[in-house]
Amino acid sequence: MKLLIFLGLILNLTYASVVDDYLNSLNQEVKKTNPSFQGFDVKRGEEIFTSKHMGKKGKEISCTSCHGIDLTQSGKNFFTGKTIEPLSPKANPKRFTDVKNIEKWLKRNFNDVYKRVGTAQEKGDVVTYILSKD
Repeated sequence: MKLLIFLGLILNLTYASVVDDYLNSLNQEVKKTNPSFQGFDVKRGEEIFTSKHMGKKGKEISCTSCHGIDLTQSGKNFFTGKTIEPLSPKANPKRFTDVKNIEKWLKRNFNDVYKRVGTAQEKGDVVTYILSKD
């Protein structure tokens, strides 16, 4: 039992460190073009995550179309029906453990919903929102 608790703690610290580093790099990127930037915002992230747009396949979608509102639960891909593991790092310890993977999925999902790559501020706001839902 102690081993399981220890492993859980290690995974939690790993994702926290990776996310903190990632958000810090996004923060620096935003400040290059907006020196008065005050930080990422849960409300802006929620708006980005929940608002509907005409997606790349000509259907109105939002991030919640696939991931749902309860990010501790599995979702289902709107187009393929494939199961999507929970976004919440507490429900799914594999989330937010690798910057390349975070970037890959943010790029893909912004493209699917918004038909463009998200800005550094948008990415930071969305990640901040997701983490607030734990």
